[in-house]
Amino acid sequence: MAVRAGIVVTGTEVLTGRVSDRNGPWLAEELRRLGVDVGAVLVVGDRPEDLRNALRFLAGEDVVITTGGLGPTADDLTAEVVAGVQGRPSSLDPELERHVAGIVEGLMDGRGWRADPAATAAGVRKQALVPEGATVLPPVGTAPGLVVPPAEGRDGPVVVVLPGPPSELQGMWPAALDAEPVQRVLAGRSELRQETLRLWGTLESQLAATLRESEFPGLEVTTCLRDGELEIVTRYGPDAQPEYDRLVGAVREAHGPQLFSTGPTVDDLVASAFADRRLTVATAESCTSGLLVARLTERAGSSAWVLGGVASYANSAKEALVGVPSELLASYGAVSTQVAAALAEGARSRFGADVGVGITGIAGPGGGSAEKPVGTVHLCAVGPSSEGLSRSVVLPGSRSAVRHRSVSLAMHMVRQLLLGGPPA
Repeated sequence: MAVRAGIVVTGTEVLTGRVSDRNGPWLAEELRRLGVDVGAVLVVGDRPEDLRNALRFLAGEDVVITTGGLGPTADDLTAEVVAGVQGRPSSLDPELERHVAGIVEGLMDGRGWRADPAATAAGVRKQALVPEGATVLPPVGTAPGLVVPPAEGRDGPVVVVLPGPPSELQGMWPAALDAEPVQRVLAGRSELRQETLRLWGTLESQLAATLRESEFPGLEVTTCLRDGELEIVTRYGPDAQPEYDRLVGAVREAHGPQLFSTGPTVDDLVASAFADRRLTVATAESCTSGLLVARLTERAGSSAWVLGGVASYANSAKEALVGVPSELLASYGAVSTQVAAALAEGARSRFGADVGVGITGIAGPGGGSAEKPVGTVHLCAVGPSSEGLSRSVVLPGSRSAVRHRSVSLAMHMVRQLLLGGPPA
């Protein structure tokens, strides 16, 4: 039997979408690397009964990890609720209280803050309440974490209580793994492999038909279509490696022309192609306004191949900054294949790059016409020998969706220009 885990992300700000959940996916991947199978990631607000219900729902797992709710305020109730569920009464740890007080005092002095001493002391005291028999994880910020096994004579998972800020949670993670109750749980884990096949230009229904033709015992196969890319994510144990190899063969046989990667993302492939071939790139973007160059520069070391980008939104910017001829704009309009090509050539020329990419379009929700509806986007990528690729599409979705789908298409055009493979 695999070691199983559940994750509970707390915070009304996460539940309502004001803050995106970064902790759940991060923890799920870290646990997967350790060979722990995650059964569920639950998000609950700052309501004690909801947290209790989440913990009860996950009572059959081997370990449960909570994030958030460890601060000094009234809505920080995770430690108290976990103590109750695990049947362990809490008491003040004087040494921990002094330690947390020192951290808070240093933080306030460093920032020049002033606060009511009684209120500060009450907040510190709250964070120094430790369930009986729990392991204290030293604070990375101001809040300590906890590892709370069930009370003597009770069944149930070990609960690891971690802070909500991602930097604090990730900084505390090694100490959580080293805690003796967690080590005891992890002793039973086995290897859990995860591989990803990536296709471009294949419908989910076509892939589903391929997968229906054969059974692949021991594989957990999930498909996900995102901005034109179809991902096949497969998890399996070492004994099922032959079945996974057979799955790869089946996909390659049926969708070989569309299979562009057996692992790396398109961003990985593009970055490696620029680095390995010692080529550079520059962009000129209208409707995406810098989203493409931002994606290209997301990874460390990208300054070696990304020279820069221009958000040439207005026609005047297209003319002055990128060199798009005014007569071209007058004859064909800003949203046209001709202007996309001029943007790509202009970016390459102005920056002295090997590759230039131009994007222009109508992201909406207004501005469309019968001839050029909302979602119309023209893209061009030109390479070192003036060879180029052009695409004209009408993309569905909101303004944000059109812009991000345009960037994904541009990334695949660059991938095709540099590496070949499935056409963008």
